[in-house]
Amino acid sequence: MLTSTMLKAARPLLAVLALLGLAAGFAAKLAGLGAWSATIWDAVTLPILVALLFEIATSLKRGDFGLDIVAALSMGAALAVGESLAAAVVALMYAGGQYLEAFAERHARREMTALLSRVPRTALRHRDGQLEEVAIDLIRPGDRLLIRQGDVVPVDGNVAEGVAVLDQSALTGEALPAQHRGGEAVLSGSSNVGDAFELTAARRAAESTYAGVIRLVEAAQRSRAPMSRLADRYAIVFLVVTVLLAAAAWWLSGDPIRAVAVLVVATPCPLILAVPVAIVSGLSRAARIGVLIKGGKAIETLAQVRALVIDKTGTLTVGQARVAAIHPADGLTADEVLRLAASLDQASKHIIGQTIVAEARRKGLPLAVPSDVAETAGEGIMGRVDGRALIVGGLHFVAGKIAGADFSALLGGERPPGALAAAVAVDGRLAGVLILTDELRAGTEALLRELRSFGIERIVLATGDRHDVARFITAGLPIDLVRSELTPDQKVLLVLSERKNGPVMMIGDGVNDAPALAAADLGLAMGAKGAAASAEAADAVLLVDHLDRVVPAIRIARRSRRIALESVAAGMGLSLIAMVAAAHGYIVPVEGALLQEAIDVAVIFNALRALRG
Repeated sequence: MLTSTMLKAARPLLAVLALLGLAAGFAAKLAGLGAWSATIWDAVTLPILVALLFEIATSLKRGDFGLDIVAALSMGAALAVGESLAAAVVALMYAGGQYLEAFAERHARREMTALLSRVPRTALRHRDGQLEEVAIDLIRPGDRLLIRQGDVVPVDGNVAEGVAVLDQSALTGEALPAQHRGGEAVLSGSSNVGDAFELTAARRAAESTYAGVIRLVEAAQRSRAPMSRLADRYAIVFLVVTVLLAAAAWWLSGDPIRAVAVLVVATPCPLILAVPVAIVSGLSRAARIGVLIKGGKAIETLAQVRALVIDKTGTLTVGQARVAAIHPADGLTADEVLRLAASLDQASKHIIGQTIVAEARRKGLPLAVPSDVAETAGEGIMGRVDGRALIVGGLHFVAGKIAGADFSALLGGERPPGALAAAVAVDGRLAGVLILTDELRAGTEALLRELRSFGIERIVLATGDRHDVARFITAGLPIDLVRSELTPDQKVLLVLSERKNGPVMMIGDGVNDAPALAAADLGLAMGAKGAAASAEAADAVLLVDHLDRVVPAIRIARRSRRIALESVAAGMGLSLIAMVAAAHGYIVPVEGALLQEAIDVAVIFNALRALRG
């Protein structure tokens, strides 16, 4: 029994069958076996017609009404009156169009494989004094797991031993790492950026936070109203006009051949072929600039967005800590404080220490080799640099190691919301304080204003981070609404509520953004560094870590859609003129098929303009 999956898999074979059959029929004519030509053309048309009728029946059950019905009528009528060549030509055009659409979807899906490889599938579990690697589905509450540096926490649980330094930005939107001590709860989906720690599982994988977000994604995808293919929106009017004109030609002339000629000329090959060509061309151009758009419906929607909901951490901001300011004590320069701190932090695996080292290297500061290093996991590090005793760590850690540390004098007031402070002490005295924050991406304000010029009338920030952090980071930006401390389901509701302003585009990167990306009319994920769940849920993925690619992607989508519409208008207009001529007997079915071929070539060449800038 035929299924939709089987037909999709057979599309390339049907296209090849139609092409070879058409060529074989002409070869038979040239070889003097003209009687076999019609048989060959009928034989290759029938399986394509059967596949087409099955797809029409399946679509009608879903409530979809497409131009494929016109193609089926023309093939069936041509076969009925013995116009085998005309039927074979229509079959080739239809099968070729279906193959182009299938190719576009397959091309987009293939690019997702690398993005999905980051999803945690196994974990290290303690069993009988040994460590065993098991699938996360086998983990049970109470199991003790080893979470190594760089691992994604596979299930919800509690820290059993050690200090967990976790990057929770994918779940909560907080850019800076959070510390969890013994007994404190840890969410699945967090990344371990500190030393290895022991975790006691509290839930099964299917019941954990990460799995819950995935279920939200699936629910949002099911609830989203599907968009019809661009060509299908003209289906009813075009079909009615075609059938009426064909019936009138038959009734007034008494010649059924005229009706067949009208149907053949009316076959919407310009729509079936030109629209996929323009869309595939747009997909290809977008991929060149690092934007993977998953199919024709997505690129159409991208061209029409009117509202934008955007995440903060990793999307609007860089998504990782950077040294924003250095407050040195008297007698020291900011570069010297940074150099000393970075020299000692070379011996640390802590993400904040690595950030300080990276900043010093970016500035080209000469780093010394540390000695006598002793690190307290998740809190700070002590050692010697250039013969001097150094301490680098959190304010509380450093204050506990030296007497009379007065941080207020160095900070000069409150630090920015969401910022993290690292203190530096040299030879028992406070030497300076480094402020680390998650910074706004360069050019963000200009980008948002340019999006306004593209017709995006409303821009909303949606983040799981704290309200004061969200307000601070968006100060001065052209944003209409700031919503903070949102859970994944609240982000979905926000996206749905913004639909009153037109098609909504959601841009995000974390696991907590995945449901909203799935619910939006167009979900765009930051795939270069974002979570695999968000990349899978989205309709488009930024394969490079540059938010500014959104503008050219919209430009490409709009141009591709405009060229597709031009091809539709030109193809339908030329087809209508030819239909009138066929109704008056000036065009027979075979001539109509050849004329339709010429129209096809013209509109396809027009559609190929979408490949160029």
